[in-house]
Amino acid sequence: MTHAQRRPDFDVIASWMKCGETVLDLGCGDGSLLVLLKERGISGWGVERDPGLVLAAVENGVNVIQSDLEEGLAGFEDDAFDHVILSRTLQTMHHTQQILAEMLRVGREAVVSFPNFAFWKNRLAVLGGRMPVSEDLPYQWYDTPNVRFFTLLDFETLCTEMGFVIRERRVLDEQGELIEDEPNFLGSLAVYRLGRG
Repeated sequence: MTHAQRRPDFDVIASWMKCGETVLDLGCGDGSLLVLLKERGISGWGVERDPGLVLAAVENGVNVIQSDLEEGLAGFEDDAFDHVILSRTLQTMHHTQQILAEMLRVGREAVVSFPNFAFWKNRLAVLGGRMPVSEDLPYQWYDTPNVRFFTLLDFETLCTEMGFVIRERRVLDEQGELIEDEPNFLGSLAVYRLGRG
């Protein structure tokens, strides 16, 4: 098995799911999260655009469909999954509202994780005249796949505007520790559970 290092958001995501439930992992990469969930009795499928990562996911024993998320989830029926996951991918999407709406059409719950652009180190980098590069934003400005830079407050405002209910939120620092106080300032990575309004 060739799956990558376990990310701290994976443990948060897995803690929100129960044995016997089903998941659709959008932008699943090499399938590492689905491997972890499978070990806990949760079955699912992945969707990935990159052919090399699709192959890696197959090698990891993951059911994966090669598809571009920008084209939506038209191939999936309403309420086909218990959870639809988009981990560290929302910031790369051009059609943000469309993919969030599709997630809550296809699944009864959406789980989203993303880097928080308002994290204090990112703010400091911008104040110093540079775009931030960090554990959660690891690319230079000229080669980043990210097309959206947003904060916890921005995301929560969008959820309100779209009529989504935020069921739970966990905010982590760069070491994967839970942040309770001043999450929009001290948190590097946010993880949300969303439901329909």
